[in-house]
Amino acid sequence: MSEENITRINLDGKEVIIIGTAHVSKQSAEQVKEVIEAEQPDSVCVELDQQRYKSIKDGNKWKEMDVFKVIKEKKATMLLMNMMISSFQNRMAKQFGINPGQEMIQGIESAEETDANLVLADRNIQVTFSRIWRNLGFKGKFKLLMSIVYSIFNNEEISEEELERMKSQDMLDSVLQEFSQSFPRLKKPLIDERDQYLSQKIREAPGDKVVAILGAAHVPGVKEEIHRENNLKELNKIPPKSKTPKIIAWAIPIFILSVIVYTFITNPSAGTYQALSWILWNGSLSAIGVAIAMGHPLAILTAFIVAPISSLNPLLAAGWFAGFVQAFVRKPNVSDFERLSEDVHSLKGFWQNKVTRVLLIVVMANIGSSLGTFIGGADVIRVFLENL
Repeated sequence: MSEENITRINLDGKEVIIIGTAHVSKQSAEQVKEVIEAEQPDSVCVELDQQRYKSIKDGNKWKEMDVFKVIKEKKATMLLMNMMISSFQNRMAKQFGINPGQEMIQGIESAEETDANLVLADRNIQVTFSRIWRNLGFKGKFKLLMSIVYSIFNNEEISEEELERMKSQDMLDSVLQEFSQSFPRLKKPLIDERDQYLSQKIREAPGDKVVAILGAAHVPGVKEEIHRENNLKELNKIPPKSKTPKIIAWAIPIFILSVIVYTFITNPSAGTYQALSWILWNGSLSAIGVAIAMGHPLAILTAFIVAPISSLNPLLAAGWFAGFVQAFVRKPNVSDFERLSEDVHSLKGFWQNKVTRVLLIVVMANIGSSLGTFIGGADVIRVFLENL
């Protein structure tokens, strides 16, 4: 049995065997099967949480999605980003002729075949996302989103040999170093904290012999953390939301309304111009966003009407209304959900599938409305200053 990518640790009499894998590598999946069959461990730890485990076991989850519920619960943007990330991994996996996360699936199957305890060792994905998002400023969030979008729609292919080389210690260290420099605030919740969480779950796994299947990026950190006790309760805490964004979200519309009202009282024609500028910039840019997403004319009209109002109320968003209208007049059917896993592989598919088109309309309408708020707001302030 090859010992490449395998780390053996003695932990107070417990033998821990860590397999460092690449999530779309055929060789990794084969090695997982070989190691578990040879070692016959008491427990198998996989880098999954309950949510991702359920997704793997339930291949038809997309068919059960309620688009109206997604919009109502304000999850359209997060779901769209999840789909984009998934599409990137699926595209790579398709290139190598295997399923994404095949090594984790193999770990689950091999644990069942050898009667080993299956331990879901990773932190809940929503907790990780929340801790990442709340630790990034506006610039960091924008940079992260652009990086994800670029990586998804970049058609550059890599060889499986290059993928395997990424699991070597030297390559891994350089990748993590570059990652830390690009997103210094992101590395802590995405890598460091999960290293601590994974290592603690491995420590607590029942039995004297444990096989742990981890993405290669986590192996160095887990090797270091596994000899320490880590508090899972603390690692599962979601940081409280900052009050500053909420204050700003209400302060901007109150300020804009106050400026328009004051200008209208002192100079009605200038105040009328301000109101029209606000309506046209907000409505037009939000409508253009929906049009770019190939929305129905009624969805485009809805965005135009709602955006100037929703921009003055942080509890509302033009995208929600445009998305509801689009989903009502162009309701996704069963075939759209069945094709979803394939359509998210390409930019064209995102625009053609009725499910992702609704999500794109929600996001694009909100982006357009946000741009309209900045441009229209600047024009309102310009007219105000000119009439002082």
